[in-house]
Amino acid sequence: MSTMRIDIMTLFPDTMNAVLHESILGRAAKKGIIEVNCVQIRDYTENKQCQVDDYPYGGGWGCVMMAQPLKSCLDDIMSTVKDRKSRVIYMSPQGKPYDQQTARRLRDEYDHLVLVCGHYEGIDERFIEECVDEEISIGDYVLTGGEIAAMAVADSVCRLVPGVLSDEECFTGESHWDGVLEYPQYTRPEVWEGRAVPEVLLQGNHAAVDEWRRKKSLERTMDKRPDMFERLELTDKKDIKLVEQIKKERSRMKLTQPISCRPATESDIDGIMLIVRQARNYLKKHRVDQWQGEYPTQDIFAADIANGECYAVTYGERLAGFFCLTEAPESGYDKITDGKWHGEGKYCTLHRMAIEAQFRGTSLSDMLIDFADDMARAKGAECVRTDTHRKNKAMQKLLKRKGYVYRGNVLVDEAGHDPARQAFEKKL
Repeated sequence: MSTMRIDIMTLFPDTMNAVLHESILGRAAKKGIIEVNCVQIRDYTENKQCQVDDYPYGGGWGCVMMAQPLKSCLDDIMSTVKDRKSRVIYMSPQGKPYDQQTARRLRDEYDHLVLVCGHYEGIDERFIEECVDEEISIGDYVLTGGEIAAMAVADSVCRLVPGVLSDEECFTGESHWDGVLEYPQYTRPEVWEGRAVPEVLLQGNHAAVDEWRRKKSLERTMDKRPDMFERLELTDKKDIKLVEQIKKERSRMKLTQPISCRPATESDIDGIMLIVRQARNYLKKHRVDQWQGEYPTQDIFAADIANGECYAVTYGERLAGFFCLTEAPESGYDKITDGKWHGEGKYCTLHRMAIEAQFRGTSLSDMLIDFADDMARAKGAECVRTDTHRKNKAMQKLLKRKGYVYRGNVLVDEAGHDPARQAFEKKL
């Protein structure tokens, strides 16, 4: 297809040129990718006063733009067009609602658009009947003229023309392209006014970033444009799974009370063992051969507490989870296979951690990891190391989401059960 040409019939060409020939569209015009012309309707009047409007027949407020100047202006434009597929569009509050699909249609089906900007009480109906191919509205409201609407149409169509933007991906992931809103965007600094960029965007895992962005797009559409979401026909299995995940998360417990971390005490042991039994049942249900014997025992937690290595995560006054963090080197980690540790300085080991069943699916598990990382920093550690069963996908996903990186495999001492574990490390 040839260069996209857009002619705008207006009473304010200078104002429109100032906008449409700057920035991205201006550069594209200089390269010859698009051509945008703003044509003064007054230049085609047939009286000395350059009159373009008159009082309406039948009386009423205001004036109506006359058909003659509009038709003469259009004829002159069309006389310069050869071998193009043209479309004459009147910007009108009575037109069909404009959307991204319309922009794509205009780009795909035509290489010449004429946008007619009305004023006052509108334009003579006979011009519309004789010359206009379609009417477009940018919303259910009335402006003083069609210029703003015409600029919106010109901009939205031109940016879809190949070569105007640096890459097609610049617009294929945007709001409305495939029926959903765009995901949140962030730039530097990583923390602004106490608000941090989501960790998944900082880890370099492109697959995880893509999944997070798609999920946020679907989530935003559900929240901000439920009308769009209702019209959305999901056929991709990944999208269907993400929507189910969003709905499931929203049906879970909402965290409304303060969440904090403190050293565990002997009075917490009964609560800790209850959470251990819940975790054991969960792992058994998912066929993960971890914590399926006596380990971890009450005596082990009593020793952790006595050594100041066990921490309680509380929801209000309620024990909601726990973790153990040690500074002593973990002997089994020295025999890592299929990889290596990257940290060379002091490290802490994170192990024996779980949350109460009612809090699964909430952000409490993420907060538990955050507490452990902060505790390790306070101890002067350069990194945190941990391990989990090779089939414990939920824990692996959590660790990766929190910035932990798979380093290799280690063996643990859990008599009578699968000792193989995947080793993870996070540099602080």
